[in-house]
Amino acid sequence: MSADPRPAGDVCSPGTARVIRRLCVFCGSSSGLRPEYDAAAAQFGRTLARRGIALVYGGARVGLMRALADAVLHGGGHAIGVMPELLVHREIAHSGLTELRVVGSMHERKATMAELADAFVLLPGGFGSWEEFCEIVTWAHLGIHTKPCGLLNVSNYYSSLLALAEHAVAEGFVRATHQQAIIVEEDPDRLLDRLNEAGTLTEYKWTEPAT
Repeated sequence: MSADPRPAGDVCSPGTARVIRRLCVFCGSSSGLRPEYDAAAAQFGRTLARRGIALVYGGARVGLMRALADAVLHGGGHAIGVMPELLVHREIAHSGLTELRVVGSMHERKATMAELADAFVLLPGGFGSWEEFCEIVTWAHLGIHTKPCGLLNVSNYYSSLLALAEHAVAEGFVRATHQQAIIVEEDPDRLLDRLNEAGTLTEYKWTEPAT
């Protein structure tokens, strides 16, 4: 599975185009084994800088996280890192960010990133990146937030994950509307355009939308 052919908003209520000023990006603290992952992270960072969208991310100076942040900064953009104090003390914090927010725990880190951002994107990464993205998607399903979530499927890296989501729908563990609300693209500009155009999810799991 590659780019998502569905039009934006087909499972969400339509609305006026949103303006994404800050984008939270989850991605690997490793670079992976294929050079296209690092290149895609850098390209995404350059795209954010060119479009005047500030980056919110985990604050590290390693792996795809560094490639992403460095590209934003070199392009004249703003990069905001959010990192638990424990990891700062391990000396993996990026020292050149526009702003580094030091928090007390991983839970506080995720809550702070969610509060700062207008939308969320997953780039290639491992368990940590998946967990962060899946949690923020789940919060949307519960009506805790109404911000769009997208996935950049670099070189089909996430095709197996997307297939698993489709299998979960077929087996009755995930609602089709929830799976379809995740915006999937291979091109950064197209992904950002669709995030701006995305409607609001109208079908919630168990709860009414947050007020």
